[in-house]
Amino acid sequence: MHRFPVFPIALWLVSGAVEAQMQMPQIELTAGFYRIVAEVAADDPSRAQGLMQRRAMAENRGMLFVFDKAARHCMWMRNTLLPLSVAFLDEQGRILNIENMQPLTEDNHCAAKEASYALEMNRGWFAGKGIKPGGRIAGIEKIGRRQ
Repeated sequence: MHRFPVFPIALWLVSGAVEAQMQMPQIELTAGFYRIVAEVAADDPSRAQGLMQRRAMAENRGMLFVFDKAARHCMWMRNTLLPLSVAFLDEQGRILNIENMQPLTEDNHCAAKEASYALEMNRGWFAGKGIKPGGRIAGIEKIGRRQ
């Protein structure tokens, strides 16, 4: 009877998960003088996946959801392990509202007005930096939008 080590299989699975995360494009944004590196979720599969199953996210890292059209979009935390804050943004990157979200919940957190983007960061990131509704996330203009 042959015994196969589990380690190489586990390493292969982990490297595959990391590779899948790394395939998502990134964009550099700013909020005031704070630099943000955000993964860009701009299609249905990446928006559906979001930050699900992630166990950690570095400081000043996040995920920018790019919606096909402005609407009162909502977010939830199904299968999302991290506590997050989401800022809903208009076409110019102006923050409409910020919502704090609890992990593994299905509560809807919705844009106060029609939003073109949503930026998820670690919970409390916006408040900790003094960033509030009415502020602007710069760099949004670099996103190529489908019309």
